[in-house]
Amino acid sequence: MSSDDTVRAFPARSIETHSALTPDRAEAVLALLAEAAGVDGQQPVSEQGRLQLRGGAREGVSHLLLTVGDELVGYAQLEDTDPVEAPAAELVVHPAHRGHGHGRALGAALLAASGKRLRVWAHGGHPAARHLAQVLGLTLFRELRQMRRPLSDLNLPDPVLPEGVTVRTFVPGKDDTAWLAVNAAAFAHHPEQGSLTQRDLDDRKAEPWFDPAGFFLAERRGELIGFHWTKAHAEEGLGEVYVLGVRPGDQGGGLGKSLTTIGLRHLADQQLPTAMLYVDADNQAAVSVYERLGFTTYETDLMYRTET
Repeated sequence: MSSDDTVRAFPARSIETHSALTPDRAEAVLALLAEAAGVDGQQPVSEQGRLQLRGGAREGVSHLLLTVGDELVGYAQLEDTDPVEAPAAELVVHPAHRGHGHGRALGAALLAASGKRLRVWAHGGHPAARHLAQVLGLTLFRELRQMRRPLSDLNLPDPVLPEGVTVRTFVPGKDDTAWLAVNAAAFAHHPEQGSLTQRDLDDRKAEPWFDPAGFFLAERRGELIGFHWTKAHAEEGLGEVYVLGVRPGDQGGGLGKSLTTIGLRHLADQQLPTAMLYVDADNQAAVSVYERLGFTTYETDLMYRTET
């Protein structure tokens, strides 16, 4: 959520809702997101949200386009796919058009579309977004930390794998089904990550950054039990602990730490100066592990919701 909250009369403003975006509209939204990211220093819409801009309709996903005259000045995405949680949204107003109530107009449209049962991300937790959440009657309930550490002079103990466990890299097509199953089990408590589908995996495999050489799978007797998927953000000089998961029942034996070390060494070998990852602030066990590995909090994304 990256926007403003002042309400003013704006007769030329209109908001249209689409189940799918044409290629031209998708490109216009991506250009708007790039402008906002350049000013705010933070992507206003998540990777999943950006992937959902293309490829036609997706069940439960709606796109709200706010225009003034013929110009696109605001965008929101609403995803209603979780059977339990309230619909989730992200929104942004073009930096040159803030201060005119467009953010509040998009927020009001999201509340109406969701039946006033809504969760909204504020990436980076900027003060204007926090205030807009307050104006919309939303309360803070989740904090997602981005943590970072240098990759230069990486001095970590050699990974010690549990007995009978081997590590290899992902083979696209061959390992998809097994990985989706272990991912769902490892992140059953996590509404975004745990619900990834084959289409979501295919979207990521089609991205320019995808590299199976940085996607590590841990197996015992040929059965997948854990993984560490890394990601290189070459332009930003960042390597990411993209997804790290261990199957329930195989947790607590040091596999997660060993997989983390293997992935960090791979990223360091790519000459990337810094590693990053995301972790829920209330997951103290994971936060402590990453702090012991040298990570510190860089910034925090906030999620707000209507009262339940």
